[in-house]
Amino acid sequence: MTSLGLFDGLPGESPFWSVTELTAHIRALIQDDLGTVAVRGEVSNLARPRSGHVYFSLKDETATLRAVIWKGTATRLLFDLENGLAVRARGGLDVYPPRGEYQLVVRSIEPEGIGALDLAFRQTYARLSAEGLFDPARKRPLPAFPRRIAIVTSPTGAAVRDLLQVLRRRWPMVEAIIVPVAVQGAGAAAEIAAGIALADRLPDIDVIITGRGGGSREDLWPFNEEIVARAISKARRPIVSAVGHETDVTISDLVADVRALTPTDAAVRCVPDAGEVRARLETLAKGLARGPHDQIDDARRRLDDLQPRLDRAWTLDLQRKRDKLARQAGRLEALSPLAVLGRGYSLTFGEDGEGPLRTAKALRRGERLRTRLAEGTVFSRVEEVD
Repeated sequence: MTSLGLFDGLPGESPFWSVTELTAHIRALIQDDLGTVAVRGEVSNLARPRSGHVYFSLKDETATLRAVIWKGTATRLLFDLENGLAVRARGGLDVYPPRGEYQLVVRSIEPEGIGALDLAFRQTYARLSAEGLFDPARKRPLPAFPRRIAIVTSPTGAAVRDLLQVLRRRWPMVEAIIVPVAVQGAGAAAEIAAGIALADRLPDIDVIITGRGGGSREDLWPFNEEIVARAISKARRPIVSAVGHETDVTISDLVADVRALTPTDAAVRCVPDAGEVRARLETLAKGLARGPHDQIDDARRRLDDLQPRLDRAWTLDLQRKRDKLARQAGRLEALSPLAVLGRGYSLTFGEDGEGPLRTAKALRRGERLRTRLAEGTVFSRVEEVD
């Protein structure tokens, strides 16, 4: 590294450097000697101007480093930078002459302790979930007997060939229309979203299938991007998402009306089996061919078979109710005052109906009384009270 003395200068120039010259020299030294650096820190002071560049600082407990991600790199980021996010960044150091500050020009960046794809999935999931895009109430049923199906996928993959074979075998009368798109790589998500929008505009489409066969997580990633999820949510036709294998779950699967485990499973879910439908129709036709008179006769025979059972049930039920009534009548009889009178007792009431009387203290000579016996009533007058 070249050392700078206080009065050192460039050949043929003044011993004093201009600020621009010194800054340029420092810039060259940093770029030449350090090259690519790798640094970890926490994102702070994040700013996203309309230019598309991303400006922020990386900090730790005791120092702060300015950083920038130029637009071209920023558009390729899978996850969103956030203040407070711990990251690992690689890039080159540069000096910004107008302020004489050095900064890290980031060429690659990833979250600390978690993969970029994992973080991107979580961020997208949280954002769309908050908007209700995964709400089961949004899910639409698939038509029972579709006539035209649009398939948004790569036309050259083995998955689409298998899907078409299953459709034709199960429901030969269905018409399948391929909307060709790239399903992996840069720009694939935008193509898939545009393909879904196009399929939704085609006439007489009953259902849309979008997806692809298996692959790495990076290969399947376009179906995790927000642009595809929003295209699915805006479609007027029901959409089946069939991405990868059974263990692969994408954002598209969660937004779609139906998630198929594989593209082949999507075909099974979208169309009925013609053989099964034919068998059901034949059974129905045989039943109708017998005519209404046969059906009425069958009903009469079933009624005749049931009649003895109904008679026995009614007889048993009536006997149970009679026995219950007899028991209740016996209990009422035991409690009745008339039953007491039948054993030789009587009930005496005053002239005004007050009673029955239990004491003679309140009676007066000449007062009229009414006495109830087991059979009949006796009227009398008080001659003497003892």
